[in-house]
Amino acid sequence: MLGDYRIEGRRAAEISASVERGVSSGDLVPGQPLPSLRELADQLGVNPNTVAAAYRTLRDRGVVETAGRRGTRVRARPASSPRDAIAVEVPPGVRDLSQGNPDPALLPPLGPALAAAAERAARSPMLYGGPPVAAELARLARADLDRDGVPAGPLTVTSGALDAVERVLTAWLRPGDAVAVEDPGWGSLLDLVAALGLRPVPVPVDDEGPLTGAVGRALRGGARAVVVTARAQNPTGAAVSASRAAELRAEFAAHPEALLVEDDHGHGIVGLPYHSLAGGSTRWALIRSHAKGLGPDLRLAVCTGDPVTIDRVQGRLRLGPGWVSHLLQDAVAELWRSRGDAVAASARRYDERRAALLRALADRGVAAHGRSGLNVWVPVPDETAAITRLLRAGWAAAPGARFRIAAPPGLRLTVSPLADTDVEPLAAAVAAAVRPPAVRRYD
Repeated sequence: MLGDYRIEGRRAAEISASVERGVSSGDLVPGQPLPSLRELADQLGVNPNTVAAAYRTLRDRGVVETAGRRGTRVRARPASSPRDAIAVEVPPGVRDLSQGNPDPALLPPLGPALAAAAERAARSPMLYGGPPVAAELARLARADLDRDGVPAGPLTVTSGALDAVERVLTAWLRPGDAVAVEDPGWGSLLDLVAALGLRPVPVPVDDEGPLTGAVGRALRGGARAVVVTARAQNPTGAAVSASRAAELRAEFAAHPEALLVEDDHGHGIVGLPYHSLAGGSTRWALIRSHAKGLGPDLRLAVCTGDPVTIDRVQGRLRLGPGWVSHLLQDAVAELWRSRGDAVAASARRYDERRAALLRALADRGVAAHGRSGLNVWVPVPDETAAITRLLRAGWAAAPGARFRIAAPPGLRLTVSPLADTDVEPLAAAVAAAVRPPAVRRYD
């Protein structure tokens, strides 16, 4: 059953670690069945309850799944096999549009902001027992949230969006709980859900966000949380419209105990307005990361929500890192104040690149999506064939499998590296790559 790989251990922790090592090394492949409780217990000379505890730990960690009469098997996408591994090797000379990074030319210089933060730290250093959120960052963030109509709530700061999502989910959910996630959606979030032992419920997405009917079905089916990307949805570029936001708020009002998690990672790079979903749910959190607008190395996100959720998140922060560096918080506040019109200018530049590519693709009969943000999503009949043809033409795209659960195939193109002169050649290459091959008859 396991080929040459031998599961080892006498204690549950040792057995589960042995299985994880096999999955990580590739000796145990996705979908591979594991021995039954009694069979493995006999092999190892332990009590079946010990094996049951090991399998339970592996299931909670998202490594294995129980498939009824088919027994226990390695998950189709185990948590120890991250979706980032689904990538293309970019040969020399090929333009890489697969990474999802912002344009470095549109990021602000960090030196002056970090210097100003260091000067403030010299005058008034942050010491143990100080407030977790810097006063100026809290003031600016709250003013921004008020302008966007976000309900009043306490603030905390985390080390990026994914850190915040994890802390919010674990504040309320336990392994085995169902979470509604966008499909296609952010690969790192899908990995996180698996790693937490949660059960993803895929929700289809169109240009205006997650489909209301699908969200409702997920909630009625027992999903305890829903994660929604407000703008610049990764990978499709969807942005929640005013009408979709109103529909979703009504759906959450009918399920007030469900946890609503909004990810507004596009803050600072998107010109479209933000439409809050908060208000109908008792448990909610809104996360605003600054990685795309100010730089990925500024690992900082502002999180607001209902008092219980934010108190639980802040409580766990106190038991771990304690707080996010006030040097970073003050630097972000300085950049927030000083950037002014540069924020809108960056958003316009991304909009121009994305719109130009969408027009060029449409002119060639290629349907694509990208209402906001850095990416364009192109549905394709065959991901492998399309990506291979694009590589031959000198372009690298991200495979859609990195972002999908049940959604149809596609590929993601990041527009950040594009110059104006790149758009037409890229669109021609994409059109050729997604076109079905000519049917030949051989007599």
